[in-house]
Amino acid sequence: MELSPKQQAIELVKKSQNILLITHKNPDGDALGSILALHKSLEILGKNVIAITCGQVAESFKFLPNLASLEKQANVNNDFIISLNTSRVQVEKLGYKQKPDENKMHIVITAKDGRFTQEDVFFEKAKTQFDLIIVLDSPDLERLGDFYDENTEIFYEVPLVNIDHHSSNDYFGKINWVDLAATSTCEILVALLEALGGGNQLFTEDVATLLLTGIITDTGSFQNSTTTPKSLTVAAQLVAFGGRQQEIIINLFKTKSLSTLKLWGRILSKIQNEDRLKFVWTTATKNDLEESAANYTEIGGVIDELIKSIPGIDFVLVISERNSSIHGSLRAVRKNIDVSAIASLFGGGGHSQAAAFEIKDNRGVNEVAPEIISRIRTFQRNRLQI
Repeated sequence: MELSPKQQAIELVKKSQNILLITHKNPDGDALGSILALHKSLEILGKNVIAITCGQVAESFKFLPNLASLEKQANVNNDFIISLNTSRVQVEKLGYKQKPDENKMHIVITAKDGRFTQEDVFFEKAKTQFDLIIVLDSPDLERLGDFYDENTEIFYEVPLVNIDHHSSNDYFGKINWVDLAATSTCEILVALLEALGGGNQLFTEDVATLLLTGIITDTGSFQNSTTTPKSLTVAAQLVAFGGRQQEIIINLFKTKSLSTLKLWGRILSKIQNEDRLKFVWTTATKNDLEESAANYTEIGGVIDELIKSIPGIDFVLVISERNSSIHGSLRAVRKNIDVSAIASLFGGGGHSQAAAFEIKDNRGVNEVAPEIISRIRTFQRNRLQI
């Protein structure tokens, strides 16, 4: 009988020794909790692990244990090897000559007896040091950021396990452990760590805290409609292992920097209520960030506040400027709303209760937002049949 994706993933992790972990750029609580918890657990098992994440980590997550283990780059072996067949002719001298005017370098090989021919020369790329890549909480490879862009080939050369809970997942791995019923990737990892550790040995207080962080952030501290009985049971299990729930709540929900409060004030002052179409939206410009001395990782919290504060709506949208692109963050208020369908209008994705999109556009958010809202209004009119 064929093994399930879960069983295949567990077996492949067990037999691998040099593992690369990576999650989506600008990681949220679930991405950070999952990659840090798995990094720590695999180290306990004696494996060589590198954890990569690109972009910024929000200040609110700086309390997380093991955060210093995250890297933006890894020493991927990009050596280009030139091989020479010496079974027929031996080498007497080897050297090279730089030709800067021609943007060339000549490698000079002198034969001891006889001569070398083109048929004696072979070219190859050195093999990477990793025997497994695990991608966490990312619906596709493109969202991994610069590391993927600069090292694309290793994602196709090395066995890849894709662990995620988003309905928009592209199933890009050799093994795809995608559980759409899970509230978070951290919830999925609990089963992986139980299998790898043969019980509870991997659930240290720090690991439990990291996994609990992912579940709490993706369920909005169990207030979102995504919350399931299983997520509550798993969370209780992690608290029993020493997961520091109050530390998470204080840092993520009860502590706000002055810059965050200033930014939220600017964003909330621009809120627009599409009352008949049952959604609210607002914008965050680069100027909002500069004037507040904030960065874009601080925008997410205002969405959660809007969800809890405005009755009678289907979803919330915040449109923000990010360098040469426009970013949209969507959160559903009710369980029967699928905001990933809205994100897909703009090439984005996520899961039914939380999704995002990015539009490459050099124009400011004030120019692009009306075009975005126009398409969403049409979507809602069709959905609501009004």
